[in-house]
Amino acid sequence: MVFYMCKYMPAEIFAGFGQETKRIDPSGDSFETADRLGHPNMCGYGKGILEAAMEEEVQELILVNCCDVARRVYDILKKQGNKRFLWLLDLPHKAGKVQEEHFMEQLKRLIRAYEEYSGISFEPEKARAAMEDAQNERQYEMRQEVALEAAGDSGSEKPYICLLGAHSGAFLREEIRKHFSVPVKDMTCTGERILASRDCCTDGLCTEDFLQNYTHALLHQTPCMRMLDVESRRKTGRGAAGIIYHTMKFCDYYSFEYRELLKEEGIPVLKIETDATRQSEGQLSTRFDAFAESLGFSGSLADGKEKRQMGQNRKPVTPGEKFYVAGVDSGSASTDAAILDSDRNIVGWSVVRTGSRAADGAGKALQDALKHAGLREEDLSRVVTTGYGRNNIGESDASVTEITCHAKGASFLYPQCRTIIDIGGQDSKAIRIDEKGNVKNFAMNDKCAAGTGRFMEMMARTMELSMEDFSRLGLEWKNEVTISSMCTVFAESEVVSLIADNTPPADIIHGLNRSVASRAASLLKRVGGESEYMMTGGVAANQGVVKALEEKIGHPVHVSEYSQLCGAIGAALSALEIK
Repeated sequence: MVFYMCKYMPAEIFAGFGQETKRIDPSGDSFETADRLGHPNMCGYGKGILEAAMEEEVQELILVNCCDVARRVYDILKKQGNKRFLWLLDLPHKAGKVQEEHFMEQLKRLIRAYEEYSGISFEPEKARAAMEDAQNERQYEMRQEVALEAAGDSGSEKPYICLLGAHSGAFLREEIRKHFSVPVKDMTCTGERILASRDCCTDGLCTEDFLQNYTHALLHQTPCMRMLDVESRRKTGRGAAGIIYHTMKFCDYYSFEYRELLKEEGIPVLKIETDATRQSEGQLSTRFDAFAESLGFSGSLADGKEKRQMGQNRKPVTPGEKFYVAGVDSGSASTDAAILDSDRNIVGWSVVRTGSRAADGAGKALQDALKHAGLREEDLSRVVTTGYGRNNIGESDASVTEITCHAKGASFLYPQCRTIIDIGGQDSKAIRIDEKGNVKNFAMNDKCAAGTGRFMEMMARTMELSMEDFSRLGLEWKNEVTISSMCTVFAESEVVSLIADNTPPADIIHGLNRSVASRAASLLKRVGGESEYMMTGGVAANQGVVKALEEKIGHPVHVSEYSQLCGAIGAALSALEIK
């Protein structure tokens, strides 16, 4: 078995040797071996390739220096000296005549080296047959594209989601497919490998003529972003119902394409960034669900009919009679519950600490809200859950992402709202909505806790203040203080130093408020924030942060008495939509 990493790998050459090929598809949970052998700043994809390449079964490996990390991996593996056959192909970054000649010479060298290593003679007719199979697949793809264009655009009979950008990995592809009710097409740099076609020579079995055609076919695939001419990429994914654009940490090439993609109108785009591990699984799940909901490919509310059959003591909805629904928002710091009647009136609510078990926090929040409303659990007709714990807090009629719920809740509480900034316990979100409360665009912070409610709690604890005193003192500042680091750990060190310098607590808190506001403003810029603005989540109760954000963006920010309950209210509104 010959392993490889890149779509420019000449797999069909090895068909000429009667050898099977397999692409390495790394998506591990740690990089222990790679961190020991390689440089710490190597991207996650490179580390994943190195981890996989060190496995005992990988004895024959072809690398292509499409990017610097491939050469680093090659150098490390060559130094280890534990592979039977290891080869690095020099990939030209253009597809002209001179470059084709150069790459063809590379292929000739590879063929001679593998013949010498394996003792097997290269059979060009087998390689040509494999190339024709790949080209026939390309012809089929082209016919499909023509059919889609004839049918219209993304409104064609078979909508799909296009995964674009940098290498995705099996984990990411599988995770995306869990959240969408339509097919997901992988067109990342290591995704679909379809050779280009051109008229072949009359004597196609001639090794020289075969290599000329094959070299042309390899270099004229949809180019990766390391190629100098990427114009043909502009059509990729443009017939999709939505695009998920993936970038890899420490790799800038695909960020450039993403910026160009945003300039085009008419196609929804979700940007994600990973390090080729599962570490961001929770946030990714929320983003995928929210994107699917905004496109209408989730079916989360439709699932309510099946889930409702599992519910206990639900009161049936009788036409013309008042009924009650509940929304439960299970967050990392607090769990909120809201109860609405069928006329969309808030009749009960509660906010409790989530605690060590999401299910316990949800149960207490719901019971407290019922008590506030003067109702019993059997008076409820529907319950919808949201938040990070939405799928793990007991029986419900449906689960909806907090992004969709905050959009619904904000539009309900403040109909003029067009942009929401939600700062919760462990993340921050910017959400742009239309006049009906539908999500138009959204962005979330990374997995870092900086700029979140947890960040503020840690700073208050460092200063030995309650959150109430922390929020109040932040309005009494006299002098500007800059907190230069947004990292929670480093910011805490700065705060300790400021305390040691006898800096007034109010000034320190104001500096922290400005840091949080600056991070929130960056998220708003990413989604193209527009007035009117509304702040939701627990941090909305901190007037110092609200004022600092208003100064930063130059617009007033609306805060409702129910801002912290916005997600739960949106979940309850979703419950009213279940048929």
